[in-house]
Amino acid sequence: MKIGIKGISRATATATVALTAGAVIAGSAFASTAQAATLPTPKITAAGGFTMNNGTSKALFSKAADTRRSTGSTTKIMTANVVLAQKNLNLDSKVTVQKAYSDYIVSKGASSARLIVGDKVTVRQLLYGLMLPSGCDAAYALADKFGSGSTRAARVKSFIGKMNAQAKSLGLKNTHFDSFDGIGNGSNYSTPRDLTKLASNSMKNSTFRTVVKTKSTKQKVTTKSGGYRYMSWSNTNNMLSSYSGAIGVKTGSGPSAKYCLVFAATRNGKTVIGTVLASTNATNRTADMKKIMDYSFKK
Repeated sequence: MKIGIKGISRATATATVALTAGAVIAGSAFASTAQAATLPTPKITAAGGFTMNNGTSKALFSKAADTRRSTGSTTKIMTANVVLAQKNLNLDSKVTVQKAYSDYIVSKGASSARLIVGDKVTVRQLLYGLMLPSGCDAAYALADKFGSGSTRAARVKSFIGKMNAQAKSLGLKNTHFDSFDGIGNGSNYSTPRDLTKLASNSMKNSTFRTVVKTKSTKQKVTTKSGGYRYMSWSNTNNMLSSYSGAIGVKTGSGPSAKYCLVFAATRNGKTVIGTVLASTNATNRTADMKKIMDYSFKK
């Protein structure tokens, strides 16, 4: 009789432990769900913003995500995307820096990679010059190199055509380019959602990923006389130093674009990618990014 009672007690105890453990797990899951449901949506100064889980494409944050706005130098993400999509691309092929590129920088008061006329730089180096210091001279050189036509103007027009064709192929319905660098003529625009999709597609390319996560680089280029010099470029994207897990992507600014940022970070195997457009200043641009990234990683 005693043995039976002990057996019943042991079974009852086991069931009680199992029930308690189940209740704890269920309670924990409920608490996590409740926390996610009550997570306050952050307020940002940017006119538009969007983030998504890069692995699932699930939207995590959205503010005027489909409103068309000027994009500033975030346009250069597409410039790089088109270059890297070229068939039989040789990243080590050399491009001679033309006077037209430096004249363009001066006339526009544009951001520069400080390319020197007559130097021979590789396509790979031009990509660094494009994405780190946001060189409009590097953008011009790439458009001239990879556009088609017998004149520079024709090649540039052709290259911008490739940018728009790529936008269409990626399903970016609210995106249009009229420049290779973001210094547009009134019809260079995109949206937070479209730019995020573009960045996500671009990040599939290993060269692009390597370039945009680089904080600074020193590149050896060939001079006109056959010697060499070193070009040093630092990334305008301070997110790489200020946000844990940051892996890119590109800053942008301008009179109409204000302050923009396309960004990506990976934490615990989850990559979040997103965009803010038309923040009021550089400080708020960074603050906006951090707010919606922190929020997105918790979702």
